[in-house]
Amino acid sequence: MQLTSFTDYSLRALMYMASLPAGQMTSIAEVTQVYGVSRHHMVKVINQLSNLGLVNSVRGKNGGIRLGKAAREIKIGDVVRLLEPLALVNCGGCHITPACRLTFALRQAVENFLAELNKYTLADLVEDNRPLYHLLLGHETGNKLRE
Repeated sequence: MQLTSFTDYSLRALMYMASLPAGQMTSIAEVTQVYGVSRHHMVKVINQLSNLGLVNSVRGKNGGIRLGKAAREIKIGDVVRLLEPLALVNCGGCHITPACRLTFALRQAVENFLAELNKYTLADLVEDNRPLYHLLLGHETGNKLRE
């Protein structure tokens, strides 16, 4: 199974925002620059995360984006479940569907996958992760922000 690039960049954007001091605003331009993704793609990502309540978006001169919830409250499996099309097979039109156990097995596998991811919160991925701060925020900035 492979996550879509939309889900991948959603998780990355959340990680970036979680690496900042609590409540600090950033911008779509900053997130785009950090990951080297197109602004158009990141606008769609942030819009969806905002619609889901995972990101707060503030308009205006002093506006920007930031986490909509504490990083400890955001479970990775829940984010993936909200964003990812998780139907591994399309059974429409298959004549063995009424007797097929493959669909059940695949559904169980997805549930186990999400349950494993839900053992981790966004905070688990970023807290006390000095190498990540260095890569996302720059050496000096990362050390000052996350001491």
